[in-house]
Amino acid sequence: MVNDGFEKMKSTPQTITIALDLYFKGISLRSITDHLKQFYGTEVSHVAVFKWIKKYVKLMKEYTDQLVPQVSGIWHSDEMTLKIRSQGMRWLWNVMDNESRFWLSSQITEKRQTIDARNVLAEAHQLAKIRPMAIVTDGLRAYQHAITKEFFTLKNPRTQHVRVPNIRHHSNNNMVERLNGTVRARNKTMRGLDSEPTAQSIIDGFRIYYNFIRPHMALNGETPAEKSGISRLDQNRWLSLIKKSTSCQ
Repeated sequence: MVNDGFEKMKSTPQTITIALDLYFKGISLRSITDHLKQFYGTEVSHVAVFKWIKKYVKLMKEYTDQLVPQVSGIWHSDEMTLKIRSQGMRWLWNVMDNESRFWLSSQITEKRQTIDARNVLAEAHQLAKIRPMAIVTDGLRAYQHAITKEFFTLKNPRTQHVRVPNIRHHSNNNMVERLNGTVRARNKTMRGLDSEPTAQSIIDGFRIYYNFIRPHMALNGETPAEKSGISRLDQNRWLSLIKKSTSCQ
């Protein structure tokens, strides 16, 4: 019997993928269980739904982190606060490609230091396999040192650091700031996350949703993954991605 990713699961692939889709669209866990009961006659606890989310995010991340998106030479990076129930406020760092809108990396940290900025840039560098021509950020000084440490080369062209003083500047960072706004709205629905590892897992899942599942209006209805040439999925994108992830284990 071929393992399609749903082996030994009591619920059907349709039920599980519906739950994943609703959750990353911003529906609470308890509302998801109510939806499944009302429209599909499926009774499942909110705890079980959260276990599905953690299980399949881990599976899909292991697969998607092996894919190499075809990205442009201009990246945008920004940081935002994220509320975690047991630890208070943390910083979420994001890096996004300009042309494909591919969300390259995301990391949660306690502080906003050079090492934190470098780590998220290094993660993006490792995934994209290229050195960007320019990185657009806000005025945080940590970026300047991080970019130098991560991308310095004696050869030209060197990676340029474009610091945006404010939103009205002609080289603004609106693209990644809009992403932060989307994450911030999602965080409100979750009403605080339990711990830093759990929060990172959920952010990883949301990054998968953003890159592979959600069509982007600015990309003429394509997903960032499609735009960057790394993924064409079937109609049920969650199901298709889970099967691809399982087959590559």
